[in-house]
Amino acid sequence: MARQHYCKCTSNSIGIIVKAVSNGEKKETKIVLTKPMTLEGESDSDSDSYKAPNLLQRILSLFKNVRPGSDLSRFQVPALFNLPKSQLQCYGESVYSTGMELIRECNRGQSPLDRLIAVMAWSISTTRPATFGVAPYNPILGETHHVSKGTLNILLEQVSHHPPVTALHATDEKENIEIIWCQRPIPKFYGTSIEAQVHGKRQLKLLNHGETYEMNCPHLLFRIIPVPAVDWIGKINIKCIETGLEADLSYKSTPFLGFGGNQKVVKGKILNSSTLNVLYEVDGHWDRTIKVKDTSNGKVKVIYDAKKVINGLQAPIVKDAESVWPTESAYVWSEVSEAIMKKEWEKAREAKHAVEERQRELLRERESKGQTWIPNHFLVSNTKEHGWDCSPIHNFVSNAPIIAQ
Repeated sequence: MARQHYCKCTSNSIGIIVKAVSNGEKKETKIVLTKPMTLEGESDSDSDSYKAPNLLQRILSLFKNVRPGSDLSRFQVPALFNLPKSQLQCYGESVYSTGMELIRECNRGQSPLDRLIAVMAWSISTTRPATFGVAPYNPILGETHHVSKGTLNILLEQVSHHPPVTALHATDEKENIEIIWCQRPIPKFYGTSIEAQVHGKRQLKLLNHGETYEMNCPHLLFRIIPVPAVDWIGKINIKCIETGLEADLSYKSTPFLGFGGNQKVVKGKILNSSTLNVLYEVDGHWDRTIKVKDTSNGKVKVIYDAKKVINGLQAPIVKDAESVWPTESAYVWSEVSEAIMKKEWEKAREAKHAVEERQRELLRERESKGQTWIPNHFLVSNTKEHGWDCSPIHNFVSNAPIIAQ
């Protein structure tokens, strides 16, 4: 029987190199996990170990390579524009990288209204800081990201490459909670800005209460001139199908000129959709605090504090390297991420090209054989009436070999 031993080496808390030793033969597997965006808008791209190239240089490159109104979903971003992580990881981090277990508070609310407020606070917590001028990798077809945080297990899969569609399934068997997402980002260039519209449906199910909450996601706006800035914008609706309670929120950005005014503002209301009676007014900033005001008595309470939820977050760790799938984001892009962290741009470019070329080779192989790729973890449909829909194949997500801290 082969004897295996695993040695984990960490560099600046960003990279994990796992060396598997079997029958005296060493095999090196790199799994690179990076810290999520923090409240201050910092990520590994802003740390001492990595600095994005000159901002003006990147902006001029954008103007040179795209035209106003063009669809950016097929645009291949050079490595110097990339964060050292995949979009799948960014989606996953918004669910599992939290300083407080807001998801569990949703199940523990005493009344339907309490639970709706808790779900709204959790939904706001998935809004994370972004860095202007850098973006995560576009996931390859079949790429996965599988992480556990306590009793919450999260699995993401890239179920379509053109157009890019991501499915997410998360379950907490202790709290009897299930989350299902199916998302398709559509970035558009408008001359002075880029808006990444996130289409698709998000569901959170509180199975103990027989309640399903449906919600959408704000859009990410990158303003290039006159002042470079990035912010979340758009109308958000969170509704419980069974109770008819809903929250209407508005994410507002800075003024056009970029000077003055409030930033990262969230305003809205909680109402009964059957009577249109407004129960609470919502006001605050998604990167600070969110308050609700009871319209019946004027009482105000804080329901969300970003400092407690998305500040000082740490990178996940590998608990069981042998069980990490070859489709795992942190494995697929490890060579690219490691090169970016070291600012070895030519190596990063070559490693990224290798990943993308392998994707094209697999596509050519399937086409030559007349085969259609089928997702491993989701049933996927796409209709003109309802758009993309993703249903998990399994009722529960298994424990993951990667653990969120």
